[in-house]
Amino acid sequence: QVQLVESGGGLVQPGESLRLSCAASGSIFTRYTMGWYRQAPGKLRELVGVIGSGGSTGYADSVKGRFTISSDKEKKTVTLQMESLKSEDTAVYYCNLLQSGYNYWGQGTQVTVSS
Repeated sequence: QVQLVESGGGLVQPGESLRLSCAASGSIFTRYTMGWYRQAPGKLRELVGVIGSGGSTGYADSVKGRFTISSDKEKKTVTLQMESLKSEDTAVYYCNLLQSGYNYWGQGTQVTVSS
């Protein structure tokens, strides 16, 4: 089993920054992908950014140039640095770990961007 614990959500104003962190524990293999997804009210869960165990990254077009995903393989953590936040970034953000075809999810952390 894998457990994911997120932290760092909150309320910020447009243009401000926020950092989300996720710590993974449990039975984690050598090859895996970690990432962040988000779900706004009334919308489907969508990919924000992912990072492979080799360090390759991918982002949704809506966050490219504003969000940066990074990981610490030793500590098995993944961080999402969010800059220039917009009201449309408001959502519950979920940490994800994919390994051997199985998806694991964190409990979610609320990010609200509002003036």
